[in-house]
Amino acid sequence: MNRARRAALVTALVLGVALAVVIAVRTPWTVLPVPSGGHTPLDPTAGLSADQVDRAESFAALLRPTSLFSLALGLAVAAVFGLTRLGSRLVRAVAAPLGGGWAWQVLLGVLSLAVIGRLVTLPLAAYGEVVRHRYGLSTRGWGLWLRDVAVSTAINAALTAVGLLALVWLARRAPRTWWAWGGVGAAALVVVGSFLWPVVIEPAFNRFESMPPGQLRSDLLELAEENGTPVQDVLVSDASRRTTALNAYVSGFGSTRRIVVYDTVLDRLPDDQIESIVAHELGHVAADDVLTGTLMGALGAGAGVAALGWLVSIGPLRRRSGAESLGDPRIVPLVLFLMAVGTLVSTPVQNLVSRHIEARADVHALDLTADPDAFVEMQRLLATTNLSDPDPPAAWQWFFGSHPTTAQRVVLARDWERLDRP
Repeated sequence: MNRARRAALVTALVLGVALAVVIAVRTPWTVLPVPSGGHTPLDPTAGLSADQVDRAESFAALLRPTSLFSLALGLAVAAVFGLTRLGSRLVRAVAAPLGGGWAWQVLLGVLSLAVIGRLVTLPLAAYGEVVRHRYGLSTRGWGLWLRDVAVSTAINAALTAVGLLALVWLARRAPRTWWAWGGVGAAALVVVGSFLWPVVIEPAFNRFESMPPGQLRSDLLELAEENGTPVQDVLVSDASRRTTALNAYVSGFGSTRRIVVYDTVLDRLPDDQIESIVAHELGHVAADDVLTGTLMGALGAGAGVAALGWLVSIGPLRRRSGAESLGDPRIVPLVLFLMAVGTLVSTPVQNLVSRHIEARADVHALDLTADPDAFVEMQRLLATTNLSDPDPPAAWQWFFGSHPTTAQRVVLARDWERLDRP
């Protein structure tokens, strides 16, 4: 193992350990003490009717196999292009009409592979949209659906292309240390992206208007003040153009921080339940969860680029793609495949952390509103409207579950009631 390859591996391991330490320290592994007499028994139905549970389970039964197949198919396509010479030939072919320069190979190669990957899984995505229409969850026409698919594909492809263009440029300028500079740049982009997302990406999919003056707006602003995290505005998102799902969130930092409420929430939920949802989101702000997530993302990005520097230096792996080094644009399909694998491997870890963070925000909402009944009813209505399985299979929840199940959240609220909370 040469010195540069060894340094990349050591750096990846050090950053990985640092990430593990941040996860261990910043993740709220215990959000509530055990009440006297033990936890409230878990009701798998979360108090929903048999018809509501059956509807959620039948909806999930139609979408889960499709989601798994789409994930496997996307990974298989990435492997075909990344681990064979087919990918390198495609990268050169798409750039040939523009002179075949290395920069065009990177940019057009990423774009072409993104489009191919999207087209291959498009029938599965369309089937999923048909199911959502059938169950009344989606309100999008097919024109808007195609527009959303095109915009999301374009945004992801553009961001990925710019990132890979920078990496290949660095590899051509500093072939031994590119991964170090690239890791610093990737970490910086994660931080910048956290600040720009609410003002650049969110408006690409939804329109936002200030909530009209009234009691609810005043109560939400007062709730934010009581939380110690004042916001600049309360916005209403035109989510009903796409879905009947219910949601609200707090986004941005400082002068860009705002509460965002779906217009579907205003139509379906009473004010006390809306306040409970917003109190949960304010819990994320109070605990600096966005900053923690940004730090984790920055460390993960740095570790990922360093690991990439080690992996692409493995001769047999790199030669399968037909590339001579990372400075060779033919490496693009292999890098995209490795990124897909890394994302897949890290998903259960991210979701494990997310579930605990979301549970802490639930406790914060209960502390802030002191209204467990509104919290429970809100969770049940969210589950019913969003067609969430209240108690999904354990393996599915372990891998894909970013939030506690509805049944677990109801138990949390009942445990909170049994504690002597301030």
